Amino acid sequence: MTVAADTGPATVHTVVADSFQEWSRAISASFVPLLAKGPKELAFHGTMRARVLGQISVVEVTAGPHTVLRTPELIAKSTGRFFKLSIQLSGTGRLVQDEREAVLGPGDLSIYDTSRPYQLTFDDDFRTLVLMFPHVLLDLPAEAMGHVTALRIPGDEGLGELISPFLVRLADNLEALSGANGLRLVHNALDLVTTLFNGELDQLIETGRDPHLLLLGRIHDYIEANLGDPELSPGTIAAAHYISTRHLHDLFQEIGTTVAASIRQRRLERCRRDLLDPVLADRPVTAIAARWGFTDAAHFSRIFRAAFGNSPTGYRNSH
Repeated sequence: MTVAADTGPATVHTVVADSFQEWSRAISASFVPLLAKGPKELAFHGTMRARVLGQISVVEVTAGPHTVLRTPELIAKSTGRFFKLSIQLSGTGRLVQDEREAVLGPGDLSIYDTSRPYQLTFDDDFRTLVLMFPHVLLDLPAEAMGHVTALRIPGDEGLGELISPFLVRLADNLEALSGANGLRLVHNALDLVTTLFNGELDQLIETGRDPHLLLLGRIHDYIEANLGDPELSPGTIAAAHYISTRHLHDLFQEIGTTVAASIRQRRLERCRRDLLDPVLADRPVTAIAARWGFTDAAHFSRIFRAAFGNSPTGYRNSH
């Protein structure tokens, strides 16, 4: 196996495997632990070209036929919770998760969750782009996303026709993804992905008329629209949706979090992104914090350090 380290802005991290055993080790190291099945006794060749920008991995994968599985046993040994977005560039791929199956052709997209079992099968030579990122970076409730995993999003119609070409160009220009501008670009890509799957969820809600999903979606949109309001609270959210605060807390408990933690996490992520944004390099930390509803500078600094391991100023300077 050959590994080329990232040594500058014009290079990417490249892994070349000339046997299936090498490939099996490489894909688990590059993503999350996976069980690979393929032609162990036959010739095999695979290549991965990757950029890691902040918490986002952008990986172009080119390889021969094989299958990868994310099993319950491997999930139990893992700590992080990630989404993986696949854009098929050539060949075909078959993704199975949550009792759904998506067969992807060139230009098609699909998303899957590493915290639940899945299977990916490639019957012939293929090329695909994978974006892997923590749940928190996608501005949609993880519970709701469970309804759109392993759905084929066509790359030649609807929102997919607008977004797929942009993501395909990322794969063709990995060398350009570096530094703060590269990070900003991949966050823009995630914003497009959020828009894409928000549209898919809206269609599911409209079709199924699931009142639970509908309410969660409305609450999510309300929180996103009001993150910069220091007065945003469980009381104001509940009142805006004509429900009790107890009902609101129960809804968030069902998805494994609290209202306050969800607001805080989203605000911190917006602040983190702004601190890394070259366009905002001259904006004071206190102004960025206030933009997202943090009015107490000392409190903001403490919780930012707890979340990201560094002070806001230190985090900005180290990137």
